[in-house]
Amino acid sequence: MAIQWYPGHMTKARRLIAESMPSQDVIIEVLDARMPRASENPVVAELRGQKPCIKVLNKSDLADPAVTTAWLRHLEAEHPAPGEASREAPPGGKVLAIAISATQSSEARRRIPELCKRLAPPKNGPGKVVRAMIVGIPNVGKSTLINTLMERKVAKVGDEPAVTKSQQLVTLKSGMAISDNPGILWPKIDDEAASFRLGVGGAIPDTAIDYQSVALFAAGYFLRRYPELLVARYKLKELPETAPALIEEIGRRRGCLRSGGAVDLHKASDILVHDFRAGRLGRISLEEPPGLEPPSGIEESA
Repeated sequence: MAIQWYPGHMTKARRLIAESMPSQDVIIEVLDARMPRASENPVVAELRGQKPCIKVLNKSDLADPAVTTAWLRHLEAEHPAPGEASREAPPGGKVLAIAISATQSSEARRRIPELCKRLAPPKNGPGKVVRAMIVGIPNVGKSTLINTLMERKVAKVGDEPAVTKSQQLVTLKSGMAISDNPGILWPKIDDEAASFRLGVGGAIPDTAIDYQSVALFAAGYFLRRYPELLVARYKLKELPETAPALIEEIGRRRGCLRSGGAVDLHKASDILVHDFRAGRLGRISLEEPPGLEPPSGIEESA
């Protein structure tokens, strides 16, 4: 499922970020803890160049905690400090990573400004403050993070992508200046697995994806990686062998039937995807860093 689009607000968002980047000391890239690599925008890496970055793994309360810990180590190891760089490290400045959730507001308010100051170049003279920019893909929680850092609602939030439409600058109690930007996706997503993960997680508008294909991808992955959570959520007597069979079983158990008794696959797919997005299945990560590849053996589709 390769996705290609050119919405106007994405182009505008990219331009705003590009124009503001030179004046920033630190970049705060908000990632979805359930899919850190898929939600890592290559456009952001291109625009920030050698500027230091904090990778914030948001929604960590919805992700597999062991996998999140592995991602934190991996992201920091990819971008070691100057003088420690390896030949395998991708280009870019020093990176620090932190995982946060909706229940860790005080922790986020304490640690993120602290990490920004650690990464920011030394500033001399009166009135010199650290400037940081929050960036990320749509619906990953950038505006929620702004509100958390400000300890009040200053940015609009919502469950749909592209809620933030324009750039916003705020000043924290510490004096640090933070700018919030609209979420941007890269124009064409060629990595099929990444596009499926983004679709399952809600970063791509539902109108731009094949809903049943996305649900089949999720079903296959959950069967391989988190079968016990499926059994518990849908009260399954035995685990279906394939992704299509799981979708059918969910539809039957939730009454998603057409006339004649056939399962409405779209409604069943909707249930599975939204159960995942809301965390009703349990703590699930959609991808692992190298070295933590999930087991194989069950088909993702048929």
